Amino acid sequence: MISVEVSNRSGVEVDDSGAVELAGRVLQAEGIDEGELGIAFVGPEEMRGLKRDHLGVDETTDVLSFPIDGRDDVPEGVPRALGDVVLCPQVVGEEWRWPLTHGLLHLLGYEHGDGMDERERELLA
Repeated sequence: MISVEVSNRSGVEVDDSGAVELAGRVLQAEGIDEGELGIAFVGPEEMRGLKRDHLGVDETTDVLSFPIDGRDDVPEGVPRALGDVVLCPQVVGEEWRWPLTHGLLHLLGYEHGDGMDERERELLA
C-alpha cells in the first residue's frame, strides 16, 4: 500500500485527493505498490527558497523532488520512504498533473533525457 501525506502551505486551494489518486496510479504503473510519499504544495517564496537552498538557483519553479529510497532495496519490515514532491500551484496553475508526474518519476530515478518525456506522456494519456 502507498501511504501519501499531503501538505498545503501554498495559500490557495488544491485538489489534494486528485493528487493522491494520480500519485497512486503513477507509482503502481512503475511497479511500486508499497511506500510512503509526501506531496507538498507551497507558495512561490517557499519554492524559491527550496530551489536556492538545494540547487543553488535563486528562482521559483513548478516542481522539486527530494528522493529518499526510490527503487533501492530496503530491509525487510522497513517501509520504503519514496521521498517528497513539492509543487507550487501559483507557478503550475491548473495543470498540476504533469509536474506531479514529473516529480514522481524523479523520485524513482528518472533523469531528463532517459525517456522521461515519453514515459510522462504514456502515464498521462
